[in-house]
Amino acid sequence: MTIIRMEKDITIYDIARELDLSPTTISRALNDHPAVNKNTKQRIADAAAQMGYRSNLFASNLRKQRTNTIGVIVPRLNSPFMSSVISGMEKMANEAGYNLIISQSLETLQKEMANAKTMFDSRVDGLLVSLSYETDQIEHFENFINRGIPVIFYDRVAEHRDCTSIVIDNLQAAYKATSHLIEQGCRNIVHITGNLKRNVYTDRLKGYKYALVDHDLAYDDANVLINNLSEEAGEQAAKQILDMKTLPDGIFVSNDTCAVSCIKTLKQAGISVPKDMAVVGFNNDTISRVIEPNLTTINYPGQEMGEMAVRVLLLQMNGTEERAPSNTITLRSELIIRDSSLKSKVSPKQRVVLI
Repeated sequence: MTIIRMEKDITIYDIARELDLSPTTISRALNDHPAVNKNTKQRIADAAAQMGYRSNLFASNLRKQRTNTIGVIVPRLNSPFMSSVISGMEKMANEAGYNLIISQSLETLQKEMANAKTMFDSRVDGLLVSLSYETDQIEHFENFINRGIPVIFYDRVAEHRDCTSIVIDNLQAAYKATSHLIEQGCRNIVHITGNLKRNVYTDRLKGYKYALVDHDLAYDDANVLINNLSEEAGEQAAKQILDMKTLPDGIFVSNDTCAVSCIKTLKQAGISVPKDMAVVGFNNDTISRVIEPNLTTINYPGQEMGEMAVRVLLLQMNGTEERAPSNTITLRSELIIRDSSLKSKVSPKQRVVLI
């Protein structure tokens, strides 16, 4: 039997014995203290590298009451939009010398609560959260708020007087998307959306409704399909649409993954997009530019949202920004018009409409 011996971590005491110096001198040199001369510092640094010494940043940061970590809770890691947001977060955090601890709630309140506890126990310096489908209360974030640990909600947000929210104007974006379909001649528009507990989906539903009203079109509950906006949900939604007594001539979907899946299933059933049904998605994911016809969509600035979330969090962690009641930051989005919604024979070149 082979016995594996685990080597112990090298400490400053090991280096002190090796160089016949005091542990205090070793510690000061490794922390670049001016009391230690340059040659001694270099000698100690060389010895530390040769012996495999690793600085215990965790213990050092605990003494400073900082861990230099930021917690991030996302609903799903396999979301193209969330990947874009996290990319922005990492860019800003790394530039500021922070690391991210990322977890996913898998769209459940229970997992979100467990994630929050883990983040709190890990002593993160701040927390960034996009809420799960199930979340109907945010008491599990009170420990952070009571300890003065900043909490920033982004995308899927909750109102809290001590927390900042970062969003886009989902109502206006949905209004613009629905109005575009109406301008293309659509008069019977289906809206596919997510769990209405979340602000993003309630606001998009409102925008859809307001656009219908402003264009003298009737709203019908039967034309609103609620699901989890996955690829499978897109297939199912297409089948529900095909079973409708009167087929719609337009579809507005609250994300691109679901919209693309819906288009594929409709095309397989012999529906022509956009001739029979014009389709608009949401997010401007890469898949929107791969599907044929290319998908008209709302450009959701995920990278920018991630960067903004960390920027605001750093300001609050460093005490340079007051947390104001109902503090909401709204980022700009835009409607990108492509072939999937153009019923007319106008040149299908991409157009961008600012929102």
